[in-house]
Amino acid sequence: MVHFENITIRLDGFCLENVNLHIPTGAYAVLMGRTGCGKTTVLEAACGLRPIEQGRIHLMGKDVTGLPPGRRNVGLVPQDGALFTTMTVEEHLGFALRVRHRPKREIAARVHELAEWLEIGHLLHRRPHGLSGGERQRVAIGRALAAHPGILFLDEPLSALDEETHGGMLDLLRHVHQDTGVTVLHITHNRREAKALAQSLIIMRDGQFIEGENAMGQLAREEDAEWSE
Repeated sequence: MVHFENITIRLDGFCLENVNLHIPTGAYAVLMGRTGCGKTTVLEAACGLRPIEQGRIHLMGKDVTGLPPGRRNVGLVPQDGALFTTMTVEEHLGFALRVRHRPKREIAARVHELAEWLEIGHLLHRRPHGLSGGERQRVAIGRALAAHPGILFLDEPLSALDEETHGGMLDLLRHVHQDTGVTVLHITHNRREAKALAQSLIIMRDGQFIEGENAMGQLAREEDAEWSE
């Protein structure tokens, strides 16, 4: 569950005021909106990467407003994957568990599980340089899921992929959600992604959220170009 209660965020001349949002536990929610409307800011606030001026943030039924990112039990896949250039794929998959000081045997087992599930076992000793866009995103998703988060945040995760890879990643994200039951908030400009994945569609406009049937109707009426203006 993701719940924003009267959130206000002010940042470098940008302001969101009295934002309210609710995503049920286990839902796959897709958030759409024009570039610059504040979608990523909302996601970063939920992760604890952006300060809020007022309001409360509840994740999985817990008030996390004052908690640092590492204590919010969330996984994040940034838009560019943000892989560490000096780390191997294996090290990326184990990173979240190592910083939590989990036993080496537990880390190795989880890395093996993720690598097999995401079909990147043959890449474990490779570094990000030279990986394809789809391979990089699989690694980023695995890293985000390694510590079994209750919520997975995806910021334009498929925006840089070619058409063939994009289709395969849609299938992967669908399976990730079905197999883990994780609550997902996925930011995108792509209507195809929204239609393929969204159990809950949210459109951000003028600092407010349009949800449910109203959002689906809005999406049906507007063209793709609307979202990149």
